[in-house]
Amino acid sequence: MIDIVLPCLNEAAALPWVLSRIPPGARALVVDNGSTDGSAAVAAACGATVIECAERGYGAACHAGLQAASAELVAFCDCDATIDPRDITRLARPVLEGSTDLVVGRRVPVRDAGWPLHARLGNRALARRVSRHAGVKLRDIGPVRVAVREALLALAIDDRRCGYPVETVLRAAAAGWRVTQDDVAYLPRAGESKVSGTISGTWHTLRDVRAVLSS
Repeated sequence: MIDIVLPCLNEAAALPWVLSRIPPGARALVVDNGSTDGSAAVAAACGATVIECAERGYGAACHAGLQAASAELVAFCDCDATIDPRDITRLARPVLEGSTDLVVGRRVPVRDAGWPLHARLGNRALARRVSRHAGVKLRDIGPVRVAVREALLALAIDDRRCGYPVETVLRAAAAGWRVTQDDVAYLPRAGESKVSGTISGTWHTLRDVRAVLSS
């Protein structure tokens, strides 16, 4: 059994497809982070467990989902239809087998337009910097991560904004975890991007990440 945490802010258009792709044996935890488009109702109608997170921020939603999860393994995945949740079964396998402790998905765009150049360049520079800090080899610090729930909770991640994935990797590496990466197809998103699709969104993300790296 695996719980898939899906941080959500106004993703009503994408949720039906995303939730239809939840693999057998997995449970979808949609963490609503203040949506105004009826996302929570759509998620509930599609059979997901809906968690309300009043504190705004990507990291706040991720952590609320982690705390609400009960399965041995927890995965994090965006719910904007850029990632097929069925890929999580493959990414989770080495964690279940005990050959690694944290798997981070490396996004491989199926179409260049699905991932703007400014976002790809910013993420590439970020991945290099995080790799140097953590002493692990990563080419992408993306939204897909899989690990054991209790171990993730023990990392005591503090960030509640966009630095949450980076702090996860840094704390995991500092704790001696085996951190590996595997490819996931990166699809054109449904609806308007709030982060990587805009220059301002990318800038705010990099700002949050720099704060984590300098702490």
